[in-house]
Amino acid sequence: MPDTAHFAPPGPLGFGGAPLGNMFTAIDEPTAEAALQAAWDSGIRYYDTAPHYGAGLSEHRFGHALRRRPRDEFVLSTKVGRLQVPDRNAPRTVQVFVDALPFRPVYDYSADGTRRSIEDSLQRLGLSHIDIAYIHDIAEDTHGPAWEGLFDQAMDGAAQALTRLREEGVIKAWGLGVNLTEPCLRALDRADPDVFLLAGRYSLIDHAALEALFPACAARGVHVVVGGPFNSGLLAGGKTFNYAVAAPAEVMARDRVAAVCGRHGVDIRAAALQFCAAHPVVASVIPGAKGAARVRQNAELMRAPIPADFWQALKAEGLLPEDAPTP
Repeated sequence: MPDTAHFAPPGPLGFGGAPLGNMFTAIDEPTAEAALQAAWDSGIRYYDTAPHYGAGLSEHRFGHALRRRPRDEFVLSTKVGRLQVPDRNAPRTVQVFVDALPFRPVYDYSADGTRRSIEDSLQRLGLSHIDIAYIHDIAEDTHGPAWEGLFDQAMDGAAQALTRLREEGVIKAWGLGVNLTEPCLRALDRADPDVFLLAGRYSLIDHAALEALFPACAARGVHVVVGGPFNSGLLAGGKTFNYAVAAPAEVMARDRVAAVCGRHGVDIRAAALQFCAAHPVVASVIPGAKGAARVRQNAELMRAPIPADFWQALKAEGLLPEDAPTP
């Protein structure tokens, strides 16, 4: 593949848009707008959304807030792979999104579907362009055993279309937005992506990305955006791990890290954010937030001082790999 300078979003902290698609619980428009205002006021300049989040609701909310900002002052990413088809009978709950808009998702990883998806997103956002397009959920956790055939379709269709759009200057970068590392490794073999949005596979208690993906990205100059730094809630006081009720082993892993945090006076949420951001291939970390207070809190947690001996203690107890970069 060509040796190119890959575009990356600004970091270390971005804004993940799934909560503004009414993930798990609904929020009203003033709450969503206040969260995005707080993000801007906190200096956040990278925003990620997707058509899937609330069947277009998240994109509408991001567009309402961001179209009033100077377009060259922020980086915006969205995703392709699901077209949203108007349907008055569409269910109002779509997976984890409640009170969704009246659209029915249709998977489409073709080149034509990709171009249409971007055009539809621009209409919902009310913006002239996006910066990064991710091929969304092209992985086994979404599609089961059929994922490999669909991945081939995406590489022959969406990846080719996005590469052309990048060459034409319509977008600045493209990659995958997934929850598993294997599709990213295969994409590195098959295409020339710039950046991956990887959710949940790099955190204080899940280090899967260190094994093969991060070294491969470093060798190619490809960046990673870390989504789900709290593993969908477990590392922030919740009970879910990667969007499902946490298993006892996952709770135990969290509790062991929390015990070290307690001994060193460290907020586990600050440790979670700063650990993810410390790896050289990571361009940005994008926790989601539903309200302004949580956005401001995330910004403060990213800046909170953490003593070096805390990280050494995690490694000494076998809770972090010895070679894991730390702040």
